[in-house]
Amino acid sequence: MAVVREFTLPDLGEGLTEAEIVRWLVEVGDVVAVDQPVVEVETAKAMVEVPCPYGGVVTARFGEEGSERPVGAPLLTVAVGERAGGGGAGTGAASPGTAGGVASGAAGEGAVGGEGSGNVLVGYGTAAPAARRRRLLPSAGRLPVNGGSGGATGSAGAIGLTGVGTSSGSGSGPATGTGPATAAGPVAVISPLVRRIARERGVDLREVAGSGPEGLILRSDVEGAVREKGAKESAEPVAGVPAALGAASDKGVERVPLRGVRGAVAEKLARSRREIPDATCWVDADATELLAARAAMNAAEGPKVSLLAVLARICTAALARYPELNATVDADAREIVRLPGIHLGFAAQTDRGLVVPVVRDAQARDAVSLSEEIARLTEAARAGSLSPAELTGGTFTLNNYGVFGVDGSTPIINHPEAAMLGVGRIAAKPWVVDGELAVRKVVQLSFTFDHRVCDGGAAGGFLRYVADCVERPAVLLRSL
Repeated sequence: MAVVREFTLPDLGEGLTEAEIVRWLVEVGDVVAVDQPVVEVETAKAMVEVPCPYGGVVTARFGEEGSERPVGAPLLTVAVGERAGGGGAGTGAASPGTAGGVASGAAGEGAVGGEGSGNVLVGYGTAAPAARRRRLLPSAGRLPVNGGSGGATGSAGAIGLTGVGTSSGSGSGPATGTGPATAAGPVAVISPLVRRIARERGVDLREVAGSGPEGLILRSDVEGAVREKGAKESAEPVAGVPAALGAASDKGVERVPLRGVRGAVAEKLARSRREIPDATCWVDADATELLAARAAMNAAEGPKVSLLAVLARICTAALARYPELNATVDADAREIVRLPGIHLGFAAQTDRGLVVPVVRDAQARDAVSLSEEIARLTEAARAGSLSPAELTGGTFTLNNYGVFGVDGSTPIINHPEAAMLGVGRIAAKPWVVDGELAVRKVVQLSFTFDHRVCDGGAAGGFLRYVADCVERPAVLLRSL
């Protein structure tokens, strides 16, 4: 007989806790093969096609296009044919703790014979997961799964323990979806990120009704509580201001959810401002000779070199002279961690928002190699096909905001990096050359750095070296 398997949204890696359904690739009633992509989801990092580890007939889908699903939430169910040999575990009745005869959909089970399909996403494989030791809470604060049953858990139980914390008082279990969690025991949340957001926004989790399985509190629940709290505060009349005036001021107001790429960018920039004591210095540089040198390079036979690639090569040479800027700060250990390889991020504007692809081991590449890799990553960014690995792990960022026609800016460091170089537009301006006034191509370079990793001397030295290479590209030959 057929067994109905439930496939849940897998862990896509990099600490991602949710994804937005962009497009379903299958319909109810379709026959799918093992590892066939069934849904396209968008995370805060990239667009990903998610393969299903089961082969069979799609019996149900969960979530509409445009909706968000937390990691571990059901995506679809598949009716799988009888296993070879029959009668084995998982081929007959549903596992305990599952409703309606639907077998638990752990991604580690395969479609036939219990073997994994082998298809792998970042942080996700369909082979059986290795057993992990789980720290148990004290018995007084232990969270029951599936109504306190000690038996095998279903799909809800698989995520029910995620992010469970301890608190003062005693309680018997999680909040249910029928009302606020008013008990004095621990409150179940989908991830530690949700607990942190609630703490930062002043939301009491015991007053939030969880919409997840077994009353699990999702990020959307906390965000809804934040909006409700803000609405109540804004509805309260201000002394001396008529209530009608306050209501009229809300007309035409548009609220845009901070989620996806925009939400991830907002959170990272806010964290950078909170945690990093940054400082910025800048200098104007005559880029006339740099443009001439690039034109001469591209006039020769071979691949063309972009201006961004030339600037990237200058950055790698400068970081070789000032390695303290290719670092990060371990605040918990109170240590500066200097990194051996330069993984150079560069800002790229796309239809989905601002993303920062990363060129791995940029110090080992020449200008041509850098140009080719930057072009490849930029094309993938605009197509939305960058993998999470291509968007993380940077150690230094180059931001060419001159493409927007602006001269200068004060870049915000891409946490947890220690520095970022900003490049403004190159424009014709009056400039003094050998005591004579001339019209030259001038660019403003802005450098923001974490003052914990170095003093102003190192930062100024780095920026001055970059400016010297821009003004006299022959200086760069000494480091080749």
